[in-house]
Amino acid sequence: MNSLSYLNQSIGFPPPEQALTDPNGLLAIGGDLRPDRLAQAYYQGIFPWFNANDPILWWSPDPRAVFTPSHPFGSKSLIKFLKKSAWRFTINQAFLDVVAGCAGPRNSQDGTWISAEIQMAYYELHLQGHAHSIEVWDGEQLVGGLYGIPVGGIFCGESMFHRQTNASKAAFAILNQHLVKHDFQLIDAQVMNPHLVSLGAKALPRSEFLTILHQYRDRATSASMWNKQEVFIEF
Repeated sequence: MNSLSYLNQSIGFPPPEQALTDPNGLLAIGGDLRPDRLAQAYYQGIFPWFNANDPILWWSPDPRAVFTPSHPFGSKSLIKFLKKSAWRFTINQAFLDVVAGCAGPRNSQDGTWISAEIQMAYYELHLQGHAHSIEVWDGEQLVGGLYGIPVGGIFCGESMFHRQTNASKAAFAILNQHLVKHDFQLIDAQVMNPHLVSLGAKALPRSEFLTILHQYRDRATSASMWNKQEVFIEF
């Protein structure tokens, strides 16, 4: 039965299958953004998404936008561009700056849903080792990046940004390369949009997404894969 739940102080969530169909995927309202609740949400295939000054809204849409990690990732033109690029790539060296970059208003938007509250919530997750960033540098200038939360063998992407053309695509290419090396099964991109389609995202029925999540969410991964490090793109 589709129904909307109201959360209290416990970190439990209703089954994702109970989410509303209109609006698509809205499952629960309320609660808070403390790290244990956020971790539990992603473990169950649920994520927060709400505007500033609104109550916290929790979602599990059907279908789900996903990628299968692949390397090399990107179009021939992107690969050609990156072969000529002098950009540097790092992991977890500027998490807060990446989240702040993702919070900046886009050309098509007046504002952002990534409020100061959201930024600090994910920074707490990062400090606990549960949220990670990919950075793209032009010299010492941060020009793009992304962040997300790994759940076993699934990477739950949250947001990406760019300050130079192709920088967010480069960050995503680095993410793909890194996840392939460590045998990740899926990248969750949450809600389909034209940008994700342009990158090659596929729509996966929620039931199939949850089956894959349940299969791989407890898989152990390398303890060192998210250490602060510089990475080099491979072709």
